[in-house]
This record gives sequence, C-alpha cells and structure tokens, in this order.
Amino acid sequence: MNIGFVGLGIMGSPMAANLLKAGYAVTGYDVSAERVEQLVGLGGKGATGVVDAVGGADVVITMLPDSPQVEEVAPLVVEYGKPNLLYIDMSTIKPETSRWVAKQAAAVGVRPLDAPVSGGERGAIDATLSIMVGGDPEHFEAARPVLEALGKPVVHVGPAGAGQTVKAANQLVVGGIYGLVAEAIVLLEASGVDPAAGLDVLAGGLAGSRILELKRHTMVKREFAPGFRIDLHHKDMGIAVAAAREAGVSLPLTGQVAQLVAAARAQGHGSLDHSALLKVIERLNG
Repeated sequence: MNIGFVGLGIMGSPMAANLLKAGYAVTGYDVSAERVEQLVGLGGKGATGVVDAVGGADVVITMLPDSPQVEEVAPLVVEYGKPNLLYIDMSTIKPETSRWVAKQAAAVGVRPLDAPVSGGERGAIDATLSIMVGGDPEHFEAARPVLEALGKPVVHVGPAGAGQTVKAANQLVVGGIYGLVAEAIVLLEASGVDPAAGLDVLAGGLAGSRILELKRHTMVKREFAPGFRIDLHHKDMGIAVAAAREAGVSLPLTGQVAQLVAAARAQGHGSLDHSALLKVIERLNG
C-alpha cells in the first residue's frame, strides 16, 4: 500500500517513520526540505509538492498545524487523488473544517476521515498515540490497519468532525491538568516540601495521570523543550471554546485554562512545551 504523507513536523516525521517500519511505502512532503530528506534517509520517498505526494497513493495522511493549512492542501488531495482514495486528516483543526473537507471529498468519491491524535511527540515516536476518528464507519475499518501502525487506542467516535470534537475535549482536559500540576509544584515549593517527592506520591494515587507520569520530572527541573508547543495549545483551546459556543454549553474551567495558555503565549513562551504553564503560575506568584 502506498501512503502519501503531507506534514513532516514534530509529530508527522515520527509517524511517517512508523509507517515505514510497518512495511508501508511512504512518499512524504513538507515545506522543510530537510524533513523530507530525513524521511528519504529512513527509506521513504521524497515528494516535490503536495500533488507529487498524492499522485498514485492509496492513502493520503495530512498532519498540518491548523485549519488554514488543511483548507489549502485538502482541495489538492481531492483533485489529484485517485478514485476511492482514503484521505485521513490527522491535524487538529476546527470540526467545521473537517466537515467541509468531508463534503468536498465525498463529492468526488474520495473517502475522508478526521483522525486527530493525542500523546505528543513521545506518543508519535513510540506509536502509542490515542487516535479519535470521525467519518463513515466503513472508511474507518478500511483505515484501521494504517492507524494501528501509529497508535492505540484507535476509536471511531462518530460522523465527520466528531474526531475533532473529541480532540477539543482532550485538549481542555490536558490544559487543565497542566495548570493544576503547575499549581501543585508552586504550592509544594512555597511550603518547603520537595516537589519531586511530592509529585511522585501524587502520581501513584488517585491524582495520577499520564501527564504526571511523563512530565513531572521535567516540570520540576523547568525543562520545557517542546513536545507540543504553547502556540499550538493556544490554537486548540480556541477550538474548544468555539465548540462549546456552537454546542450551546458553558465550560467555565475551560475558559480559565484558555486564558492561562493565552497568557503563556503573551509572555513569550509560545515556542515552549505546554508544560510551561508553570511559568505563568510562577509569575502570578511573584
């Protein structure tokens, strides 16, 4: 099976590498020529553009930063993809954009799915991403072997756009937990308690989470190398707030977390990992 992969960034590069490991033929394109060369070095094929990556592919995967990029690339996938192409957009974007893509694709016989992921760079590298999929159930079953090469669980959550709604829910929870872990660190340190020891205990109890498991040590050490940047989480919180407005529900904690993420970005931390919410909580406390 030939896979065209568009978007070889922090997440896309290791995902494409895992598809190669699973035995798929992968042709990749990115605006960065260096990332394309990295894929070629792993045994993939480099494309000169989106159309080149799409041509001849049985499956096309896009992993792009935001809705505008998907809106730019999707029409090319739809126009130049071969009949019955399976098009899996794994970007995190607005649900309405995914529904628009699905409508455009279905009109010409392309099989669309929105399949955003959770798990960050580590999950992409280890092929342990949680994948939430919106679209036709039959298209999902056709895509399942490809998606299972990238992570688990792989879950069909509803029609087109549903994957993006679940991802919005994921991001509001992740942001909230980061904020609370940051507050726990500030409280422990201000009280003269070793935060590393304190978080070790929390990680083993009811307060335990994947974030505490993976990030507590780097947060205590103030190491914020980006696995998932504040800039992107800021975008995602905007999607969550907009989704709440569209659904007609009030999510007060989500609003507060969105403002903390916005503050991190405004303070110049947009390129840091989203665990850098700790810097905002520290600043609030002088």
